[in-house]
This record gives sequence, structure tokens and C-alpha cells, in this order.
Amino acid sequence: MKAVRFHEYGGIDVLRVEEVERPAPGPGQVLVEVRAAGIQPGETMIRKGARHGRWPATFPSGQGSDLAGVVVEAGPQVRGVAVGDEVLGFTHHRASHAEFVVVDDVNLTSLPKGLSWDVAGSLYVAGTTAYATVFAVDPQPADTVVVSGAAGGVGSLAVQLARRRGATVIGLASEQNHAWLKDRGAIPVEYGQDVAERIRQASGGNVDAFIDTFGDGYVDLAMELDVRPERINTISDWQAAAKVGARTYGEGAAACAVVLGELARLAARGELEVPIARTYPLERVRDAFRELERRHTHGKIVLRP
Repeated sequence: MKAVRFHEYGGIDVLRVEEVERPAPGPGQVLVEVRAAGIQPGETMIRKGARHGRWPATFPSGQGSDLAGVVVEAGPQVRGVAVGDEVLGFTHHRASHAEFVVVDDVNLTSLPKGLSWDVAGSLYVAGTTAYATVFAVDPQPADTVVVSGAAGGVGSLAVQLARRRGATVIGLASEQNHAWLKDRGAIPVEYGQDVAERIRQASGGNVDAFIDTFGDGYVDLAMELDVRPERINTISDWQAAAKVGARTYGEGAAACAVVLGELARLAARGELEVPIARTYPLERVRDAFRELERRHTHGKIVLRP
């Protein structure tokens, strides 16, 4: 089968699509033929070696956690899933950017009717991270919540989940994404210089919680806006969070098939939109990451093996 591999830390050019042996499922595992697999900013950091202390790579390394596809083989003692089932889920073994992937049965949930492969295959990391970060700040109907990177893969879902809790949501995004935010009931605000003043104007001077999906100084901005540290959550600026006592709930805090299934059902019913920015064939994985690393994507980028 074809699979993405890299043999050393480095830039996009270290990524290769190679012919490798198709894996076989063991006890409690199934083999999934992948129809769609999302890509993540965290995978960029791992591939560059920037997260070696926390998530070291063993070479040659595969890539990818999100996936959706069809079960084509089952190992012994498998429960809750069978050959022929359409599923979405995740792997913790950096292996979903491939034509086939072995997945533990507990990490899969059924594909709801009406949910596209692209959405299903890109929902796990962004969806469970958004779920966790909203849970961390616990928005109430009377609250005003700011979301940085509000049009990105995680931010666009956090905006919607916070709105489902009844909160007023201010979304920081470029002007080209303001209409989308307005349509989801959020108040769009342009990021950049003097953003604190624009947030104060939009909020009437009161911000109760801050969800940072971008990093780059937003924890400090939240403190400047007098948000209590326990109601600030960042998924990337852990150092700043440690200094002020902010939270760092991310994908790992809600990383389970139960949460993923709940999000998938919301998306299938049209109650949660998962924007798909663009899809690429597996062979163009480098192009996919070039687009991702510009950090101006509205929604998810998906590989189609």
C-alpha cells in the first residue's frame, strides 16, 4: 500500500509517499481502507522535531491520526465493528495518512448517515480539541467568550460549540471570514494591532472567557482583558499558560470515540458545520502541508488516499 513517511526531522521536503507492506490487524483491531484523513498543525511540529521532548518520532515515521473509511478485515476478539462497516475514528500510531490503517476497535464509531467522508475523516483532532477547550472555560448563556483563530480548523468548531452553550462569542479572524462568523451567530473582530481595543468595543468592555487556538501572545491578551486565568484555555502556548495559571485542555482531554460520535451526529444533523478548506490526493501531501503551514486556512485540509 501507499503511505506517507519521513525518515528524518525537517521541512515539508522530507515527506515521501512510499510503498510499504499492508498491516494486519491483531486482537481487538480492524483494518480500515481509508477514504479521508485530515492533517493537523501538530503534525507539522512533530515532523520538524519541535515536539521531540514530548512526542519523539521513531524513523521511518508515519503520519496522521484522523481517519474515515471502510472496515476490510477484522482481527480476533473485535467488538462493536465488523467487516463492511463505514466508520470514523483515530489512531495514536501516526499511521492514517495511508491507503490502509490498523485501528483499535474502541477508537472507532459508526459513520452517521449523511456525513461526508471528508468531514468524517477530519473531525477527530479538531473536533475533540474544540470540545475540550470549550469545556475548559465552561461558557454560560450570560458570558462573552473570545476565540482566537476563529475561522481555523479548531476555532471554527469552538465558536459553534460555545454558541450552542448560549454564550456571546467574539471570533478573531481576518475580514474575509467575517461573514461566515456572523452567519454562525458570532461577532467577528479583525485580529492584529489594537485588537484589545476592538474586543472591548465589541464586548461592551466585559470578557468572561478566552479560548486561544492560535498561540502567539493571546494568553497575554486575555490577561490584559481581565479574564480570570482559570477561564483562559490555550491549545498551543503552554509556556504562557504556566506563567499565569491558565488552562491547557486540548485534544487529549476529550480523546475518545464517545465524544467523536457525539460530534459526528451533530455534524450529520447539520447542527455543527465542519468547514473543508480543500482536499488533496495522498501523492500531494507536500502541497497539503504547504497550504496548512500558511496558517490562514478556513477549516480543514483533507487527504484522500
